[in-house]
Amino acid sequence: MKELLTLEQLVQYIREHSRFYHQHLKHLPLQGFTTNDIPLIDANNYWAGSHDLKQWPVLTAPVDNALLFKTGGTTSQGKLAVYTHEEWRTLVTTFGESLSSQLNNGDRVANLFFSGDLCASFLFIHESLTHVRVSISEFPFTGNVDFRGLTAAIGDHRINVLAGIPAQLLKYAAYLAEHGHVLSGVDTLLYGGESVFASQLPIFAKVFPNARVASIGYASVDAGLIGASDRDCALGEHRVFDQHTVLEIIDEFSGDIIDECHRMGLLVVTNLNRRLMPLLRYPVGDRACWLEPAGTPRRKFALRGRSVHSQRVRVGVMSLLTDEIHHIVQRVTHSEQWQLRIEQVGHKDLLSVHWVPEDGAHAIEAPSQALRLALMAHYPAIDSLNKDGLLDFQVLPCAVTDLALHPRSGKQLRVLDLREYTPAPETRP
Repeated sequence: MKELLTLEQLVQYIREHSRFYHQHLKHLPLQGFTTNDIPLIDANNYWAGSHDLKQWPVLTAPVDNALLFKTGGTTSQGKLAVYTHEEWRTLVTTFGESLSSQLNNGDRVANLFFSGDLCASFLFIHESLTHVRVSISEFPFTGNVDFRGLTAAIGDHRINVLAGIPAQLLKYAAYLAEHGHVLSGVDTLLYGGESVFASQLPIFAKVFPNARVASIGYASVDAGLIGASDRDCALGEHRVFDQHTVLEIIDEFSGDIIDECHRMGLLVVTNLNRRLMPLLRYPVGDRACWLEPAGTPRRKFALRGRSVHSQRVRVGVMSLLTDEIHHIVQRVTHSEQWQLRIEQVGHKDLLSVHWVPEDGAHAIEAPSQALRLALMAHYPAIDSLNKDGLLDFQVLPCAVTDLALHPRSGKQLRVLDLREYTPAPETRP
């Protein structure tokens, strides 16, 4: 395992070996700079040309000895995230060691994350579990497991920990409730890939009455390590991987670094292990706030929804890309003004696209229906989540005055995440 770079060493290395960063950092002095002197990454510029890995200017070397995964969840045009084998080992080793705090000796873990089509989550969790510091057994079912067979296996093999994405765990809970099953032997539900909300806890409690619900940790295939989950973390709370990342919270409009607690801003990550596909002050798309004072080791932070400027919005198993939605809205309705709103009621997400018709337009029902069909064709998971009872999806014409603006800057918000991210008072039985 290579020695981790300092921030200064990382900057020096990538400006020498990456054409993208050579340009991005051209105004940065060779020495004496601070973190705030480094410009944030613009996601559109960063990923431009990534379809051709031989020419992608972000990379620091040819992709000859690497692992490649698709980033973007279930989107049709996922980009590829690239790791050297050594970088991947560091990722799963570090994440697995952090996961140890959520597990006990003798735990029997059902891995219900998804695999296939270059999806990283199942393999990532599988390999991370091999590095936990307690003695466990893993049952690698994947997310495509038959629920009837899973229920039988949980009883037969005394499985007590279920690990998966919230949408899959909620779907399984609905199946159990429908068939009158209560799994008292399951004592831990570990979720990842999306948030669990306080209003969803009673759904789990009905069929898993003895289970605590906790994050498995916070990572993404493009950004790598972001946050570790400890037993003292409530829903949405995580701790910084101090030696592996530089984590910042930035005011979305002024760009100021936020150090005080409870002030929300954009979560930005610098990964000190990634050299082939470097991440330097990369906005991950989430809002967050600090919960502990600056200088606290493994400082705790809380997620507070998606950024208003987020390029990617996660809803259940689905990742929605705002630039893709923009192109679809333009093509179908010829409108430049729209807003994506996400709400949450009980176990169900409410997703709506609000668009502004041209002045004087009267026939708006047809383009609204056409836009709905176009979005569902581009994101097939909308229909499957709807059929599973996990999502309501609407396309609604509106007046320009109906679009929410930022209260201070007056700028139109492209994404309005109205889900409640404050933690539940208690997540353990």
